[in-house]
Amino acid sequence: MNLMNHEKHYNTLNNYYLEKYNKKVFKIALNGGFTCPNIDGTVASGGCTFCSYMGSGDFAGNKLEPLRSQFDKIKSMMHQKWEDGYYIAYFQANTNTHAPLPRLKALYEEAITLDPNIVMLSIATRPDVLPNDVIEYLAELNTRMPVQIELGLQTIHQTTSDLINRAHDLACFDDAVKRLRDKNLEVVVHIINGLPFETKEMMMDTVKHINKLDIQGIKIHMLHLMEKTKMGYDYKKNPWKMMTLEDYVDVTVDQILWLRKDIIIHRLTGDAPSHMLIAPNWTRKKFVVTNEIDKKMRKLGLFQGDYYEKELHS
Repeated sequence: MNLMNHEKHYNTLNNYYLEKYNKKVFKIALNGGFTCPNIDGTVASGGCTFCSYMGSGDFAGNKLEPLRSQFDKIKSMMHQKWEDGYYIAYFQANTNTHAPLPRLKALYEEAITLDPNIVMLSIATRPDVLPNDVIEYLAELNTRMPVQIELGLQTIHQTTSDLINRAHDLACFDDAVKRLRDKNLEVVVHIINGLPFETKEMMMDTVKHINKLDIQGIKIHMLHLMEKTKMGYDYKKNPWKMMTLEDYVDVTVDQILWLRKDIIIHRLTGDAPSHMLIAPNWTRKKFVVTNEIDKKMRKLGLFQGDYYEKELHS
């Protein structure tokens, strides 16, 4: 993709899909009724301290409803905004490979047949819940329908990982990426800026590590604190300084400039359900955040990967 052909100074997911499919593509977030090994005691208990009781699937379908009903409801809402488009069946809430293979097969096979305009299956999971038999099946499925695996890294720093109770280490993540890529499965990594006690340098180091891996996409989110989470409870009891909008824009723009040019940026912001958000309040306005990032990129006259390329060729 030639970045100079686009209004934005980075590889956006929207542009990528428009070039690939010549049509709007949007995700239908499904809830397969999974839990998380970090909640049920398989690897730990309590879950990641920032994660809501919805398992980071706060806008996904209702797990008590069949996939068909979930899909149709969300599709109908999407078409109030976009008249036409293709769909990605997206298993979002909790850990979507945390089940026996027969159950995974049944859910995934049903999902890809929910609509003839589904062009991809996207699965959010953890790097420690990808046994070889699951990867082998996903590789086979990938020959029939493109499969995308979204992995939550959040940070490369073990001190932060321990603090947020992530319950897997960086080596586990790196190994999962390699095993997925060995089977030609697309990998998208999720990171969070503003985790407690992380400096800008630490956040930059996370992106610089990602550059070394064979990943195809990235989601960059700010930390937002929600009700009914351990981190939210701790914050209300003993508040700490959180990132301002200016802080977030500064860090994120520098991350984009260091990010390899071939990596597709899926998101640069995220939001919590309004009634659940504790802080920071500026995260309620996603378009303000992305507009400020775009303004700074244009002001600098720089593009995604410029710093990375400069160091590479120095």
